[in-house]
Amino acid sequence: MATSAATAAARAAVRLVDVHTHMYTPKYMNILRSRADIPKVRTIDGEDRLIILPGEESETTTKVGRPIGREYWSVDTKIAYMDRHNISHSIVSLANPWLDFLEGSAAESVAQELNDELQDICETSKGRLYGFATLPVRNTQASLKEIQRIKKLPSIKGVILGTPGAGKGLDHENMREVLHSIAEQNLTIFLHPHYGLGNEQYHNTGHALFLALGFPFETTAAVSRLIVTGVLDEIPDLKILIAHAGAALPSLIGRLDSCVAHDLAIANKLHKAPSEYMKKFYFDAISYDPTILQSLINLVGPDRIMFGTDNPFFPPLHAGDINTATWPSTVKVQQSIGSLANVAHRDQISFGNAAKLFQL
Repeated sequence: MATSAATAAARAAVRLVDVHTHMYTPKYMNILRSRADIPKVRTIDGEDRLIILPGEESETTTKVGRPIGREYWSVDTKIAYMDRHNISHSIVSLANPWLDFLEGSAAESVAQELNDELQDICETSKGRLYGFATLPVRNTQASLKEIQRIKKLPSIKGVILGTPGAGKGLDHENMREVLHSIAEQNLTIFLHPHYGLGNEQYHNTGHALFLALGFPFETTAAVSRLIVTGVLDEIPDLKILIAHAGAALPSLIGRLDSCVAHDLAIANKLHKAPSEYMKKFYFDAISYDPTILQSLINLVGPDRIMFGTDNPFFPPLHAGDINTATWPSTVKVQQSIGSLANVAHRDQISFGNAAKLFQL
């Protein structure tokens, strides 16, 4: 009884948990600064610019990348941002493109180094920060070893994976051992896009359409494939947190149900309708719209959704020093949750679901 009371008291102190927040850790920044090819950081007119997206450098409206400062790599800046927005805990992940550009033994050693660095960062935060580890996904055996190793790191709560997996999709056979191992170790996958889908449509639109459409379409296709290929039936204990409020899939899931039902070759090999698998996933609440958030609650339930910010992306504009400013993108997510009529749902999404899933 005393233990239960202590656990309840600890969870009561967890008031706002950010499950979607990134860093380019100092060692990762060193890698990006040393590279001549994308992904890389280069200095233009005395300012660091992040150039990481496919085709970004060859497109007129995006070739100089995006400005990058201390908000991307400084632990103190991350904690100060959390304090300004009343965020008690954050589960930090390396931002895309992770280690997708490294193969073989180089990927293995860099993954270990970065995950140890993330563990150290979490330890210095005095309980404020936890982490999603990075895997050397282009090296299956190294990934399997790293999954076993990070399970022993006390601040690591899961792994971040890009939608391509090892290059051919998360549902491809070359990812199956890795997914099984993640499930066996009871780790959560934070699934995040990077490469975009439909990129040929976004010419001369800056980063806007690539991020607004390309990212969520990429995620939607990847998660749909996990469903219809039977991966979730094969690995029923797989825990996946989907970025950006599930992308476009919540809006399309009824159509996917109908299309699968009328394709007997697919329907007959699945254990249930696609919409039922949706209730197995977890989602961040980054929709920026209370109506969309309520719709997601109606679809999957309030116990599958968690607060997120996508910090340090989408910074405040024209705010002078963004490291002392309020971030409107963060406030929008908080307001969407705060607008929910059901107080219990607000508490679940703000902190309760994350505290339970990640044992905070």
